[in-house]
Amino acid sequence: MKEKFFNWIKILAGLGIFLALFLLWEQIFRPSFQPCNINATVNCDAVISGEVSKTLGIPTPLIGLVGYIIILFAAFKKNAKLVLGMAAFGLAFCLYIAYRELFQLHVICPVCVLCQLDMITVFILGILLNRKASKPIPTDPIA
Repeated sequence: MKEKFFNWIKILAGLGIFLALFLLWEQIFRPSFQPCNINATVNCDAVISGEVSKTLGIPTPLIGLVGYIIILFAAFKKNAKLVLGMAAFGLAFCLYIAYRELFQLHVICPVCVLCQLDMITVFILGILLNRKASKPIPTDPIA
């Protein structure tokens, strides 16, 4: 079962890397066609050029990219604690960005919503992995 969880985390980390690269690419190159800019409320512009485009002077998508790469590395190394730790940080970061987008800027970034769902799933899998890792191995009382 643990192997299956790690495989799902690898897939989800890969998806997160793709989404973060997409936002970073849009932020750097500002293409004329931006598929996630639907209207004034539903768009990625807040993340690529608005107030949340940088966090502590670092491009916000780059922070997500690094986080997903570390999660992918941890999944390959089968390090459940690192997966959970990074997913907890990632979830807190996603919730912070979501709060800023929804309640301060009044926009919804579709790619960010996908990242948030991705990170919530990785976090839940990380909890399940660590719960399984902490269960004691049953011993034979007869032996």
